[in-house]
Amino acid sequence: MIVINKEVIVAFFLRFKPSLGFIANLLTAFDAIKRNKLRSMLTSLGIVFGVASVISMLAIGRGAQQEILDQMKLLGANNIIITPIIEQDEGKVEEDNQKLNEKKKFSPGLTLQDCSAIEQTIPSVDYASPEVVLETNAIREGLKRSTKLVGVDSNFFTGSDYRLEKGSFFSPVHFERSLPVAIIGHSIQTKFFTREDPIGKQIKCGKLWLTVIGVMKERSISKQNIQHLGLRDYNFDIYSPVTTVLLRYKNRSLVTKRDVQNASRGNNSNNNNSDDDQQKKTVNYHQIDRMVVSVKNTEQIRTIAEVISRMLQRRHNGIVDFSVTVPEELLKQEQRTKEIFNIVLGAIASISLIVGGIGIMNIMLASVMERTKEIGIRRAVGATRRDIVIQFLAEATTISVSGGIIGIILGFVISIIIEQTAGIVTIITLISVLVSFAISITIGIAFGFFPAKRAADQDVIQSLRYE
Repeated sequence: MIVINKEVIVAFFLRFKPSLGFIANLLTAFDAIKRNKLRSMLTSLGIVFGVASVISMLAIGRGAQQEILDQMKLLGANNIIITPIIEQDEGKVEEDNQKLNEKKKFSPGLTLQDCSAIEQTIPSVDYASPEVVLETNAIREGLKRSTKLVGVDSNFFTGSDYRLEKGSFFSPVHFERSLPVAIIGHSIQTKFFTREDPIGKQIKCGKLWLTVIGVMKERSISKQNIQHLGLRDYNFDIYSPVTTVLLRYKNRSLVTKRDVQNASRGNNSNNNNSDDDQQKKTVNYHQIDRMVVSVKNTEQIRTIAEVISRMLQRRHNGIVDFSVTVPEELLKQEQRTKEIFNIVLGAIASISLIVGGIGIMNIMLASVMERTKEIGIRRAVGATRRDIVIQFLAEATTISVSGGIIGIILGFVISIIIEQTAGIVTIITLISVLVSFAISITIGIAFGFFPAKRAADQDVIQSLRYE
């Protein structure tokens, strides 16, 4: 009785149908994997977790990069931010008469004149936009909410990522005549104008009624960015011309009768050594609360920041009562830190891929030993060394590729879990998926070639005698 096994059938196709040889080798490899499902599944676990780790780490890195870009978009890529340093008066009891007798230099603080001087003096500056921020309440038809009245100029909306939903921006006439007009944030419209068009309507902001001429589009700002970047929720802001705010609300650069009276009361209390001496008092004499300087050339931003710092120090009589910040430099430094962190995490995740490849090589070497007689039969009936290499290489690659596919799915799941539980933004890109899949194929070929070569180099006679 003649028994024709599968090896003989495959050898027949290899000898008489060379065009089907590659397919026959693949079928043989798939059959071997099917016979050892559990072993093949355990072998691919290293690739599965390795690919999943790489995808999730790349997703975290991409999310961090996008977050930095969003922050730069909020602050402006070419901007320099100047903020006042508010002096703290501790009201301490006299300890050193010599220090008290020293004459203190006068500084006018940050003013509109500083903005004009920066624009006119430094050629590389595109504009300098002042901001005056007042804490107040918005009232309309029985509704009340705390808000911020922000005095701005025309450059404020030009340089920042602000867009109107309806209405118009301020015109030169609004600034020249200090008209009581306002542009409201999207959330202010939602709060006070739920069923009507706010354009042309009035809203009471503090002590004055302001006519709404525009509504800003909603800006999505995360709580993390608000805290980390020191931003405010722009959707609840009410914008008015800076001249209107300084003339009709408050101008801290002007000394009023009330200021003199308050100062007199403070001196009398100091002479009487009252308990208020130990209380901290905030003295804010700055006319504006923030200045955004836009630079034409990003490469010169560091140099211009230094020039502005020296210029303001000279204008303030040598008193450094301001802070000059370059957001782009800070964000780039943070981005470099995150990139290094992500590279370390990616390298650690890649170790599991190498371990998975070593596991594939180990199992394939054991498989070669177990199937020595099968290899001998295939060689005896006409299979070449190349056919044996293709067979075992196909087994290793199939295990690796299947592990890569499962790892990609697992990487998506892990990324979603991280984003929902840890609050970290994760972005999975097509490139990260393709790279991970290419790595899984490379691992299968690289670590499967040595066992395949070893199987092909076995002696045919000794393989047939192997028990």
